[in-house]
Formats: sequence, structure tokens, C-alpha cells
Amino acid sequence: MPEPTPVQWADIVQQLGAEIAEPLSAALEQIQNLASTGQIDRRGLRLLRRSVDDARTAGMLGQQLARLASGRLQLNRERQHLTQMLRSVLAQRSRETQARGVQVRQSLQPVEIWADGALLFALLNALMDWALTNTHSSVDLRLDLTPWPVKARLSCRFAHRSLELLADDAHHPAATPGLDSLAWRLLEQTAITLGVLPLREQEAGITLLTLEFNQLAPEEAPPPDSTHARLEAEAERMGGNSRPLAGCQLLILTAHRDMRNEAQAAVRHMGMLVDVVGSVAEAEQFCREGLPHVLLFDAALMNEPLLNLIAGISRDAPDFAFVEMFDGEHRTQLSTATSDGIARISRRHLTEALPSLLMFELSRRN
Repeated sequence: MPEPTPVQWADIVQQLGAEIAEPLSAALEQIQNLASTGQIDRRGLRLLRRSVDDARTAGMLGQQLARLASGRLQLNRERQHLTQMLRSVLAQRSRETQARGVQVRQSLQPVEIWADGALLFALLNALMDWALTNTHSSVDLRLDLTPWPVKARLSCRFAHRSLELLADDAHHPAATPGLDSLAWRLLEQTAITLGVLPLREQEAGITLLTLEFNQLAPEEAPPPDSTHARLEAEAERMGGNSRPLAGCQLLILTAHRDMRNEAQAAVRHMGMLVDVVGSVAEAEQFCREGLPHVLLFDAALMNEPLLNLIAGISRDAPDFAFVEMFDGEHRTQLSTATSDGIARISRRHLTEALPSLLMFELSRRN
């Protein structure tokens, strides 16, 4: 599969600049209005926040594209249950789809492939990011096998125009810049890096994207690596990639600034998108708008509301990663070694142990 040319990467960089500059210009306009009037209404505040969020999202997408363009990715191909991983992604994002009022309809055959787990997980999330942003209908996902040659085929179908306007599209085709946004660029380049062929079709306001996976896992394939070997593989990948979790979202829950700063410093080199909240109520609000990939929380805040939040997230996303931080001495524990499935770490071990702990916890999704 051909790699992007320097000219194509230059186009992507130009598009990145535009998608960052446009929302920042809108934010600057709101800030100037605030400076001149000394006040801002709810609508203006909402527009300001949306503009900043859009610019931040574009920056995050650019970060992930830069990782793909670096040529330093070390792919670790293992047997992956594509169907289970896709269902896990959909479960994790169920709150977001409900908040958007989007129905995701599934027809998924059981399929196993050979692929790098972290990159496959990133591809499925990129697919959902792009589809949810552009759909004006339900999102239909279908996973099946072609008869010959045998390939796994994941198709995603949705209306990129409002249903009442579809009849006009045949006579007056409308521009659809959202379909060619940075989110599409990331989806496309992630697929190419993974060796997956992305085929996109548009007709009469309907978009159909098909991802073809060639490397199916045969029944006689060897069993997955042991936990020890897997940890060694993750450590090797981490050492060869300076930003191994670029694009993954970490939510830190703590009321203590020092603990927050130490946790942020520990993962700064990993390329994660980090958000911080100071209370369980703020964490609940954050998760209602969309789940992060990991919740790192202060053990001092453990109470009934936090337990309810953990239980609610676990129902929506059974493979979600939770990590509890202790201010005092506590040995590092993986989620596989605890009765409640929550990983644990001492604050004093954040610098040396948190990155590898997060690598392991996120790899368990695969």
C-alpha cells in the first residue's frame, strides 16, 4: 500500500494549520469582545469553549498524525479479536453516542486478525470520531468475511446530509468539508500504517467507508503471549517510541495541585491528552460528555459517589481502565492482581511506574 508523498504530508500540515487557526480566531474574537465590554453571556461563553475545544482537538489530531509520519512506529502484530475490540470501543463511547442522539446499528460476525493492538484500537476510535462528527442519521456498522479471497471487511455507512435534503443532492451536490477533515486524514493514515485498505464512496448524501483487513488469524495460530512476555513487549515498544500513547485520553481526579502536577509530569512524554478535575461531581460531568480512556483518581476521594461513577462507567465500558493513587506507601498493582479490577500505585512511584502501568492497562483492551 503506497505511503503518503511529501506533497501529501505538506497538504496535511496546511490543513492542520487551518483547522487550528479557524477556531482560535473565533475564540480571539470572543476574548476581545469580553475585554471591551467586561462581560460575556452564556452563548458567548459556550462559543468560546467550543472554539478552544475545536483547536485542542485539531492539535491532538496533528500530534497523532505526526506520530504516524515519524516512521518510528514499531508494530507488534498479535492475534486480535476484531469483533470484541469493536464492541469494546462502542461500549466505551455509548454515552457520547447517546448524548449526540446517534443510533449505532451493528451486524458483526466474529473475526480474528493479526494486527498491532494499540494501532487497531486507534483506528476503530478514529472511525467513530469521523463518523459521529459527520453523520445526520444512524451509523450502520457491518463486519463480515468476503468469500474469495477471504478478507475481513468492516463497513461504516451513514448519511452525511440531513435526510430531508438528500433529494436535492442529486441536482445540487453540496460541499462536504467535514468528510475530508483532519479526522479523516488520521483515519486514512492509521489504516494505511496498519496495512488496511480504506475504500470510501459517496452518493446522494450517503457515505460508505469499507476497511479491508487481509491478515486473518487462522484457527491453528499460536496462543497469545504470557503476561510476562507481553509486559516485556510493551516495554520494548515504549522504549522505541517516544510518544507511545499519543491520542489516548487520561482524566486525573484529585483536589491536590502537587499530586496533579506529578501525575502530569509522569506521562508528559507519552503524548496523552490529559484533563484534570478536582471533584467527583466534575468527573461525573466530564464523563457524561464522553468517556476518557483512563481515570487516574486520588484514593482520598474514594466515597459513595465515586464508587457509583466507577460502577456506571464499568457498565458502559467493561474494559475501561481505572488507576487509584495513594499519597502514602502502597505497592504498585495491576488491575489483573486486584479483586475489584482497579490498578493501584503510590504517589512516590508515579515517575518510574505510571507510564508502564498505563501501557499495560490500555493494552488489555486489545
